Amino acid sequence: MSGKYRIEVAENAGFCPGVQRAVDIAEDAAEKFGRVYTLGELIHNENAVEDLRKKGVFAVESVDEAKGEPLVIRSHGVSRATEQEAREKCRAVFDATCPFVKRIHCIVSQMPEDKTVFVLGDKNHPEVVGIVGNASCRAFACKDFEEIDALIQSGALDCDKRGGDFAVVVQTTFDRGRFDEFSKRLRQKYSRAEIYDTICNATDKRQKSARELAKRAALMIVVGGKSSSNTRRLFDICGEYCKTVFVTNAKELSGQTVKGLCAGDLIGITAGASTPRYIIKEVHDKMNEENIKNTENNEEDFASLLEQDQSFTRLYTNKRVKATVVSVSKKEAVVEVGAKQTGYIVREELTNDPNAEVEDIVKPGDVIDAVVIKVDDNVGTVALSKKRVDSALGLEKLAAVKESNETIEGTVSQVVKGGVIVIYENTRVFIPGSHTGIPRTGKLEDMLKKTVKFKIIEVSNERGGRVVGSIRQASRELRDAEKAKFWESIEVGQKFEGEVRSIESYGVFVDIGAVDGLVHTADLTWNRAGHPKDIVKIGDKINVIVKSFDAEKKRVSLTAKDPSDNPWTKFTAEYQKGDVIKATVVSITDFGAFAQIIPGVDGLIHISQISAERVTDINTILKVGQEIDVKIIDIDVERERVSLSVRALSEETPAEQAETVEAETEE
Repeated sequence: MSGKYRIEVAENAGFCPGVQRAVDIAEDAAEKFGRVYTLGELIHNENAVEDLRKKGVFAVESVDEAKGEPLVIRSHGVSRATEQEAREKCRAVFDATCPFVKRIHCIVSQMPEDKTVFVLGDKNHPEVVGIVGNASCRAFACKDFEEIDALIQSGALDCDKRGGDFAVVVQTTFDRGRFDEFSKRLRQKYSRAEIYDTICNATDKRQKSARELAKRAALMIVVGGKSSSNTRRLFDICGEYCKTVFVTNAKELSGQTVKGLCAGDLIGITAGASTPRYIIKEVHDKMNEENIKNTENNEEDFASLLEQDQSFTRLYTNKRVKATVVSVSKKEAVVEVGAKQTGYIVREELTNDPNAEVEDIVKPGDVIDAVVIKVDDNVGTVALSKKRVDSALGLEKLAAVKESNETIEGTVSQVVKGGVIVIYENTRVFIPGSHTGIPRTGKLEDMLKKTVKFKIIEVSNERGGRVVGSIRQASRELRDAEKAKFWESIEVGQKFEGEVRSIESYGVFVDIGAVDGLVHTADLTWNRAGHPKDIVKIGDKINVIVKSFDAEKKRVSLTAKDPSDNPWTKFTAEYQKGDVIKATVVSITDFGAFAQIIPGVDGLIHISQISAERVTDINTILKVGQEIDVKIIDIDVERERVSLSVRALSEETPAEQAETVEAETEE
């Protein structure tokens, strides 16, 4: 070979977000515990596995080998039984299962028990084994259409041959072209079959970009672990179009690799999901060295080649991009941004709300707007921010809200010096203490995590944007509107549930929503009333009825006495003049004593009706709380008054007394 050739790395190559997430989880766990174990090799790449060992991450083949120690479930996932065993035997369990694999676990675990599900893929692959082990129904791993068709036609599965009452899921790394052909054939023969496309979009993109590059290349170099099924599939795909070599790392490359190439030929590089970025870079560097050796006066170095290579297009700070959420954890969201770098958005850059959880903000599959805040080409990552985009959009919305004088809602997230912070559509709004509606003696902390209505009173783009709001102003406008509506609709007899706001000697003021109404002491209860504080206390909820109102003076008179509970109605239904009854003395005056007949109805025993003899001091004869026999001698229905007599009992003739005793005996 002579002259220089071109080098291009596939648009999607190397670590997928799921693998990167698993590595991060394992390394974090190792840093915390000093040593952790993974159930099987975390990733199918010898170099990466060795790097992990140096950091304290070791692979075991069974749960028993890690008994009593921290264990990481790798991205392939495990069966339900294996996970349960791990949680029972290990010190701690870290689930690093790829979110795309977890989605399949969720699908098969929710299948009805009488269903049959086929898992399309390599039945010996740990991912497929884990999927089958999470199914709630019969599950079979099959490699192709013919194997599934044969199982159904055998009749052993009781599947409906006239349409196929079964479901199919597919291994995340399955070839897209094969799956499309499989789906077409399956639907033609079994129209009722439920087919779930569960191929990982990262896998799909990786295979597609490798295929497109291989069509243009004279040589393809596939980098990855020999045991990696997705890397082997890349090798098979590329081999259909050009000469292809499979290497684990740059050390396996030499001048013989490029033997026979001509000047201007294209060498393509792709890598499996378990291949770290630095290994891809080493392969690229190695190919560049061979290029320099065989090119005279070549002044291009690796950096300039990267600039020419569109697959290494650099993202730059403050660039706004569309990001697809791949997975979420407590600390961050992993996203795809259409570049080679893996994107991360930490929780603090997802939202302005410090109380929000990542999973409450975004979910796998969401497409969001984000801005680049840092690019690290050395490790192949890019840090992004969602909240900065949201804040910019939020400022525009809030400016419009201020212009229209709209009342909006938000959640109080923080108490800061001089006020509180309310989050509205991921934008921070400062509410000064004087605008919160909380009195000086109150605590702003009581507002935390509460939803409040407020007005926007200031929007400024200076210093990254400043928004000021007022809860007090919104409350005042809302209360004014409620008052106007109240006076338009109020009627005598209208019922409300109110709250006691204040207590006076003559009655209590009750908040009935828009205004406060007065309940006089006599209207608080059907029973004998003393001071209102003996009947209710501030904050009590009571049912009241409108007695009268004056819209001009803004006054409402209320009663807490429900007519249906009127004790006088009960009294007149059960008692009549001439009845001899028992009553309890409740008060003594100069002119007589009052005795309670039933709660809410008292009768007067005039001093002249206490005894046949002259009475000068009632207290020598009657005591408060004393139960006595009395006779009803008069009932004034209109004035709701009852007259009682003790003397009348002693003045009865023997015949009358006998009739009274007989009547009482019958009763």
